[in-house]
Amino acid sequence: MTGRNQTPVLEFLLLGLPIQPEHQNLFYVLFLAMYLTTILGNLLLIILIHLDSHLHIPMYLFLGNLSFSDLCFSSVTIPKLLQNMQSQVPSIPYAGCLTQMYFFLCFADLESFLLVAMAYDRYVAICFPLHYTTIMSLKLCLSLVVLSWVLTMLHALLHTLLVVRLSFCLDNVIPHFFCEISALLKLACSNTHVNELVIFIMGGLVIVTPFLLILGSYVQIFSSILKVPSARGIHKAFSTCGSHLSVVSLFYGTIIGLYLCPSANNSTVKDTVVALMYTVVTPMLNPFIYSLRNRDMKGALRRVFCKKAILFSVSW
Repeated sequence: MTGRNQTPVLEFLLLGLPIQPEHQNLFYVLFLAMYLTTILGNLLLIILIHLDSHLHIPMYLFLGNLSFSDLCFSSVTIPKLLQNMQSQVPSIPYAGCLTQMYFFLCFADLESFLLVAMAYDRYVAICFPLHYTTIMSLKLCLSLVVLSWVLTMLHALLHTLLVVRLSFCLDNVIPHFFCEISALLKLACSNTHVNELVIFIMGGLVIVTPFLLILGSYVQIFSSILKVPSARGIHKAFSTCGSHLSVVSLFYGTIIGLYLCPSANNSTVKDTVVALMYTVVTPMLNPFIYSLRNRDMKGALRRVFCKKAILFSVSW
């Protein structure tokens, strides 16, 4: 390591996706369409939750924040990916790279914490239905949302400050489509043991702990249902939890596939493809999961459109 040139790095080169040049334009159109779908889908959910008073309940407070997180999460990486796909020199400034890394970590962590809050909400709704409104008070819900935002910002800031203290060599090529923290550490000339230790410890706290809490919530939910087995109770549980379980499976499934099931061959290609799944595909699918599998969202959509149609006809 000491033999490597330690000229200060002013920018990084992002290798992007392993796509053949003749397919570049096709994938550009595909990713642009997926990004626009993500923006419009999540914006629609946020607007519906804001406009429809029937959705002013804890579950949809968390869902509104989750939609905003998904919208921002995609916006951190995809616009730069699209720009680099049309550029001859796919570069990103040093400061821009650190900024992208900070917001990527921030919104990824935020999604994890919000999924825990939503799992707790479903747990209370099914296991303690008579005490739901008392337990899930507005004060508690707002506290959970604020706590999620604060913890994620502090966690992202910690990693960013630890990367700032590193020096980088002349080798500035990142084999990824965004400034992923582990890829950055591989380019550092200075000692990265502290960074790796913090990633290991904080990764357990931010990813594994929320996943176990969600798992515990659903064990309690299904245990409660099995105590009084009935077709109505099982249908209620699946209709209440189905959407959330689908999103949890998508989000944690890709992360577990990336970090807990490493492959010896083509690991860089695999990491890039899996990262694409949870930065592009998951945020795009979440609005569809919650709207297509949720009667409340369908009802809100009908009410909003009917109200607009009535206002439009009256104005004419």
